[in-house]
Amino acid sequence: MRFHPLLMLAVLPAFLLVSCANDGCCSADSHQGHVHDDAAVEDDYHATGNCALEFTAADSARRAAKHAEPGVKMVELSNGYRVFTQTVGESADVKILTLHGGPACTHEYMTVLGDVLPESQGYEVIYYDQLGSYYSDQPTEDLWTIDRWCEEVEEVRVALGLNKDNFYILGNSWGGILGMEYALRHQENLKGLIVSNMVTSIPEYAAYNEEVLRPQMDPAILDSLEAFEAAGDIQNETFLQLVDEHFYAKHLCRLEEWPEAITGSFERLNYKLYDLMQGPSEFRVGGRLIEWDITDRLGEITVPTLMVGAEYDTMDPDKMTQQANLVANGRSLHCYNGSHLCMWDDRDAFMGGVASFIEDVEAGRPMR
Repeated sequence: MRFHPLLMLAVLPAFLLVSCANDGCCSADSHQGHVHDDAAVEDDYHATGNCALEFTAADSARRAAKHAEPGVKMVELSNGYRVFTQTVGESADVKILTLHGGPACTHEYMTVLGDVLPESQGYEVIYYDQLGSYYSDQPTEDLWTIDRWCEEVEEVRVALGLNKDNFYILGNSWGGILGMEYALRHQENLKGLIVSNMVTSIPEYAAYNEEVLRPQMDPAILDSLEAFEAAGDIQNETFLQLVDEHFYAKHLCRLEEWPEAITGSFERLNYKLYDLMQGPSEFRVGGRLIEWDITDRLGEITVPTLMVGAEYDTMDPDKMTQQANLVANGRSLHCYNGSHLCMWDDRDAFMGGVASFIEDVEAGRPMR
């Protein structure tokens, strides 16, 4: 199977999507209706915001080895915590800070960018684990707001010496949310913004899963999956295998075999933080992001922007084209053979489109 079994709860399929935005069943506030004793409250990260990972000896050894690799810089934030960054390649003009998805995945699945772009284009690529992700520090207090994450990105920018003459952001999925939100606050520091596989409205994202992706599934498979879901048996091995074969392989990554950079990144996802923000699964929205929507603010983004969509994505690729037209200076890229991780399963189209966008920004050419 492509996913580590423990991660199946973190990325569940479209048929599990419920209309949480309408009925409130999965809202962040729904957790507050339960009665907790003091011990339960201490253990409930929904109540305390304590999403800190607990590391085994093997985890600690892995983290220490990663921190010792070439190009790594642990950036100390103003709150005293440190975040992991690693630079691959060197360029005075094009420095691409990667923002991974989740929230609370790791930079590892973004390393394909560093495998390709420094050598083929001469760009500098910077990996970065956001606070609370595996290779960065683990706060025990509740720091989990978009405002704070944006300021974290700004502190990383300053620490790495990035500025309007060289600073590009490439954010995938949740990283796309963070990239757009950062631009709304600090675009004067950006040279270009690349939003990969992320629409500007969580409610629209949820509706696309429910109304478009679910009906595409084989009815017999869907009936079986819904039976498991109705029974609350979503950790059943048969259920997980059906999900893997009939949904993940089509909409998350279409490679026949998933590389360790992907599987390892998902295995090391901080699920508590993911659940707090996103909800219990990729397609069962219910966390703090449930009502997030900045569509009506896209016109405020004036920095050159590339919106990347993919034919088989969990996000509506047509929305990515619309978003490119809503920002002041935008362009869209459609990866016809790709899915949510089109940087992997439609690599040539993705890398070529990103390079073309950056070349035009560097040359001062218009986006449209």
